[in-house]
Amino acid sequence: IMYKPTFQRADVRIAHQETVYQGFYQVQKLKLQHRLFNGGWSKELQRELVVRLPAVAVLMYDASTDEVVLIEQFRVGGMGHEEGPWQLEMVAGMIDTAETSAQVAVRECKEESGAIIAESDLELVCTYLVTPGGSNESLDIYCAPVNASTLSGVHGLPTEGEDIKVQVIRRQTLWQMLEQGKLTNAATIIATQWLQLHSPRLKVKWGC
Repeated sequence: IMYKPTFQRADVRIAHQETVYQGFYQVQKLKLQHRLFNGGWSKELQRELVVRLPAVAVLMYDASTDEVVLIEQFRVGGMGHEEGPWQLEMVAGMIDTAETSAQVAVRECKEESGAIIAESDLELVCTYLVTPGGSNESLDIYCAPVNASTLSGVHGLPTEGEDIKVQVIRRQTLWQMLEQGKLTNAATIIATQWLQLHSPRLKVKWGC
């Protein structure tokens, strides 16, 4: 039997909601109550919510060489981490236009790595809430076939301050990095685990 949440959105009462910060992100302050597992309602709680647009990420995989195409770029949130602020991660971007999730995935692949991806080749890995304890951000992760030998160099939009380097890594090397704790962002960890499970199927599907 599949898990089903005990409560739904209707089981939350919002007494007050206001925007207290508007910048690259928006921060809202809420006063709310929610139903309790043992019955009744919680006391009134105050919560801050970081409001972000939904985003997409793409794991680019060359099934013929068993290589993964990732990118490396500076991330301000990683400055205090022992591995430093340059993150190894997937091509990704926010859905900040009228485009679909898949259309943004295709566009970001070209902008950040030079890869030309067909929408029909995208395979959805998962959709998940990134940090539901304090943000509404959701992420769609896709996997797409590429020819890794054609992808290299530095990419990104200078107008957006992007400085993005393509990194081609063998799948088994990436798995070893995960096991050694060298991958430091959740999306890449999730996608690497998924690829470890699905690579035999993808090698057949994408003509290895």
